[in-house]
Amino acid sequence: MNGSSNQEKARESLRRGWHCVWQIHYHLVMPVKYRKALLDGEVSGVIRETAQGIEQRYGIEVEALGLDQNHVHVLCSAHPKYAPGRIVQIFKSLTAREVFRQVPRIRKELWGGEFWTDGYYAGTVGERGNWAVVEAYVRGQGEPSEDLRQLTLW
Repeated sequence: MNGSSNQEKARESLRRGWHCVWQIHYHLVMPVKYRKALLDGEVSGVIRETAQGIEQRYGIEVEALGLDQNHVHVLCSAHPKYAPGRIVQIFKSLTAREVFRQVPRIRKELWGGEFWTDGYYAGTVGERGNWAVVEAYVRGQGEPSEDLRQLTLW
């Protein structure tokens, strides 16, 4: 009985395109340039709003978004045509443009004219493995909690 419900859940989480079926989830981490703590409420709001636009325009499903003071965690799923690096490029370029446009004071904080560092972390997350742990960690970014401790990525 339990085996069949697991199979049903697996089938439900499959994404379908015209010519392929996929089940891919990425955990992405992108630090702010110079690791500056610039992700206050206003900037975080712009990033969240822009992430919704990215979902609609590119079909990249943002499953969880966690913002700490100086970096962002994104748990997302996308068509296999998008490499993880391309997803990061889309996310960084569009969010940076909108942050600079909607919150002009940020440009003064970053003398180089870039919002994000060049580097990032990208990892895959399995449906049946540590999905719940990573999802809880990403959702808990920026919120003090004794239950969640910093996840070591490197």
